[in-house]
Amino acid sequence: MISIAGYTLAGLIAVAIIAIGARFIAAPRVAAAGYGVPADPDQPSMRAYLNVKGVRDIASGLFVVILMAAGATHLLGWVILGATVIPIADAIIVLKNGGTKGVAFGVHGATAVVMLVTTALLLLS
Repeated sequence: MISIAGYTLAGLIAVAIIAIGARFIAAPRVAAAGYGVPADPDQPSMRAYLNVKGVRDIASGLFVVILMAAGATHLLGWVILGATVIPIADAIIVLKNGGTKGVAFGVHGATAVVMLVTTALLLLS
């Protein structure tokens, strides 16, 4: 049985991370500030890293979309569980690089919690 709530949250996660990835490519300065560690995309090497992050975020969202389209509910749950390391690591990175606790916990921590709830809904369906 498919968890409608789990699939809805997974879909929102996919759309959000794809949008965040696109923002890292289209508006890297704004995206980096939203991440919690401002960066200067006028430096070519920094712009490259911001673009890399954008592409990887888009791909991560597409993985979720593909698993949803395939109806692989439990596999989707396991993938989202594994991917929860990303926002947890992001929170640590923000804290270690002068970002605020509000962004670390409010953005990245909250994302990890939503991902864990989504995982539970998908794996228990």
